[in-house]
Amino acid sequence: MRIAILMTNTDDSAFAHRHPMDGEKFTTLVQMARPHWSCDVFAVKDDIFPEDISTYDGAMITGSPASTRSGAPWVTRLLDLIRQMHALRMPLFGACFGHQAIALALGGRVDNLPGGWVHGRTENHLVARPEWAADLPDVVAIYGSHVEYVRELPKGANPLMTRDGYNTGFTLGTHIATSQHHPEMTHAFICALTEELRTDMGPEVYARAQESLTQKVDQPALAEAIARFFEAARAA
Repeated sequence: MRIAILMTNTDDSAFAHRHPMDGEKFTTLVQMARPHWSCDVFAVKDDIFPEDISTYDGAMITGSPASTRSGAPWVTRLLDLIRQMHALRMPLFGACFGHQAIALALGGRVDNLPGGWVHGRTENHLVARPEWAADLPDVVAIYGSHVEYVRELPKGANPLMTRDGYNTGFTLGTHIATSQHHPEMTHAFICALTEELRTDMGPEVYARAQESLTQKVDQPALAEAIARFFEAARAA
């Protein structure tokens, strides 16, 4: 398959340049499960979009420190593209910002997370099990870092995962799947990011994050599930 990776991460700091960029992270995630698939990266945050998204077998929208509610021109253009992909029933996966952008574009609501910052290893309860998610555990461990969340799902969407009473993933039809958290993040990167954000997140969140990072996440299983999602969506 040929996947378009829509890169939304606006972090251009020295920290960001010391680590793989999101296009590389998501390509690695895809090829962890399907080494022969190809990925083309588009820096949509710089207003660089595919000329014709329909030439791809599917698309992935990355995470970002930007807000889906910013009204920035590139965000508005991305929301329009999401609606176009939905109309085409094109396979689409979104993580973090991508999860929120898909929800917002299709009529859902995004808001500030009532409990404040979530960072580190998260445990997400699988509340639905589409066939492509058959091998995921009942509680899926994924690295996360966010302060906004999907408060209300789009019409017709079904919850996929929840955490602490709020949605952390949904499906819509057979062609859309999302995760509030980051299946692409490695342990080395989340540890470095935790140190980078230590002051911003405060001592309590930092301490919880540090403690959580002593346990493993389900990255290989997530990579396989995401690959199966694209395969099932293309076959539908």
